Amino acid sequence: TRGERERRTVPLSSLGAPETEDASPSVDPERFLPGDHRWAGHWAHPPRRWDETVEERFVSRETVAYIHTVIATLPPTQRQVITLRDVEGWTSDEVCGLLGVTETNQRVLLHRARSRVRSALERYLSGE
Repeated sequence: TRGERERRTVPLSSLGAPETEDASPSVDPERFLPGDHRWAGHWAHPPRRWDETVEERFVSRETVAYIHTVIATLPPTQRQVITLRDVEGWTSDEVCGLLGVTETNQRVLLHRARSRVRSALERYLSGE
């Protein structure tokens, strides 16, 4: 299953490979349980449940415009990948072919882009 496959993998960054765009982690490591915990690597605090008011804000035009603004601030390759995959609906193979990147690199770029958008959206919806 996907969970088993992911459990057997290690992040490329842990292998000492150079970063493609920046050296900061996609998600703050403090948000995860420490290595000595039984559930190491899992979220320390599960994502908060959104109430109806926040859901209404989420679907609003203002929030969608904010998401597009955040996407526009991403590094160029991350911006291209998330736009093609999540906005335009392209497949992974199509994006790899167009941008000339490997499947693995495309997946890393998409993860980083989504993580940045998610982080910005969390701050926006919490009123920070």
